[in-house]
Amino acid sequence: MTTFSDLGLQDNILKALTDLGFSTPTPIQQKAIPHLLTSKQDLKAFAQTGTGKTAAFSLPIINQISVKQLKTQAIILSPTRELAIQIANNVNEFTKYLPKLKTVAVYGGANIDLQVRALKRGAQIVVGTPGRTVDLIKRRVLNLETIKWVVLDEADEMLNMGFKDELDRILEVTPSDKQTLLFSATFPKEVDAIARNYMNNSFEISAGKKNISTENVKHEAYITEEKNRYSALKRITDFFPDIYGIVFCRTRAETKSVAEKLIADGYSADALHGDLSQAQRDMVMQKFRSKHLQLLIATDVAARGLDVTDLTHVINYKIPDQYEAYTHRSGRTGRAGKEGVSIVIVNGRERGKLKSIERLISKTFEIKSIPSSKDICGKQLFNLINKVKNVDINESEIETFLPNIYGELEYLNREELIKRFVSVEFNRFLSYYENAKDINGDTSKSSNKRGDKNFSRYYINIGKLDDLNPGSLIGVINKNLKQHNFAIGQIEILKSFSFFEIEKSISDSDVVNSLNNKDFNGRKISVELTNKQKSESGGGGRRSKFKGSKPQRNSGFKSRRGSRR
Repeated sequence: MTTFSDLGLQDNILKALTDLGFSTPTPIQQKAIPHLLTSKQDLKAFAQTGTGKTAAFSLPIINQISVKQLKTQAIILSPTRELAIQIANNVNEFTKYLPKLKTVAVYGGANIDLQVRALKRGAQIVVGTPGRTVDLIKRRVLNLETIKWVVLDEADEMLNMGFKDELDRILEVTPSDKQTLLFSATFPKEVDAIARNYMNNSFEISAGKKNISTENVKHEAYITEEKNRYSALKRITDFFPDIYGIVFCRTRAETKSVAEKLIADGYSADALHGDLSQAQRDMVMQKFRSKHLQLLIATDVAARGLDVTDLTHVINYKIPDQYEAYTHRSGRTGRAGKEGVSIVIVNGRERGKLKSIERLISKTFEIKSIPSSKDICGKQLFNLINKVKNVDINESEIETFLPNIYGELEYLNREELIKRFVSVEFNRFLSYYENAKDINGDTSKSSNKRGDKNFSRYYINIGKLDDLNPGSLIGVINKNLKQHNFAIGQIEILKSFSFFEIEKSISDSDVVNSLNNKDFNGRKISVELTNKQKSESGGGGRRSKFKGSKPQRNSGFKSRRGSRR
């Protein structure tokens, strides 16, 4: 069995790892650390979330840092402040016995003056988000001319969040002979583009197959009508009394809405999204890590970098627009050898998306029935019984109360006492679900067909040549339509024009009048209602891979691409 001492790390690092309880490196660490200790070749590394990527790139860097020089020698870039803070904390733990090695985390949402002062005192390793890193470069506080290592952690997500310009700006002020390390859990085509643009003759390693979900995670799908999505979430949650998980939503608005409803309905839940201050985010995470919250409702970006290893469930309230994000989501559970469950809630029109995700993760979704009232009441009842069986009895504290309690209940026999006892909890759920109907959707086949009678189809005069994509089209629709809470159907992006669907609860005139003559990248938008069901090949574009990637419930928000959380 390989140990960290076999990898060539110095004694001060090994001592810190022993204090942390680390003895056996993970597969990605076994492959990455020896390469980085012995080679200056750029590295692309792929491993699932929670497999120790931070140690894989930071330990060999720490091992080679010159503590005699206070100049910055390594820059580690991450997409979110949470992940940046986590990485910096990990590095500080690894350098416990290297007091002269200084690490500074720089990220938005915090006092930049404090970060400036920390950098001026000297830091061999800087961990930062792209936006704040660029700010500090512009201020001439952060100098990257002498760095030896650049780490792009979660590079795909940095691109998804729109940080390409910032990455370009950072990398252009770094020396050409640096070693660039790219670590990622997924391998969309954008990551390959990063490698081509920013790396030279890179060496590639992988712990497991790219984009594959962890073996410890079961994948389940629940199908319901769109109007019953929230009810389905509650039933699933009630069916798992000891659930400790993250509910992923697509947008900040949806995150707020779902969290507010759950809290109002008495669930132990709170929201994590980009509109919270750093202090508010820290407070929510403290409650979640201490398990004072059972459910954390979050966007993909807000949940990046969360160091929580014992989640029982991940629930996808909506399937992510980019299917690779599902790998990140499901990877939050099933960590450290524990089993986990990744759940998706879909309506009938979204059923076809499951096949695309299955191909990506090489796993199959088990189609489950949404729990009935009887299922939920039974599960909650036996959960109560198990709690009673396992409760610790503090006899010294309750002893003085027992005589009066016995007196109050002496007229009840054993069977009556048990019935009344369990009814205290059972009646609450029985009353709530007394008239609950079956909310399962059609699980026999996908209803994801073009020309749905509940949707109208529109032509728009912009396409791929205008840099239009499904996310930016959704943003245009959200920005200009004044109505809220409507569904967007199929989107087809062609070369010079596109098509989209909006449910018929929004009138055709409202859609056309709201979007016509608006500006997109310098072009005036023209929208028309169309009943054509064929893909007009005259535009020269082939069918977009985003076909059927909606509907999604609109809440008047901008698309995810336009917001850096």
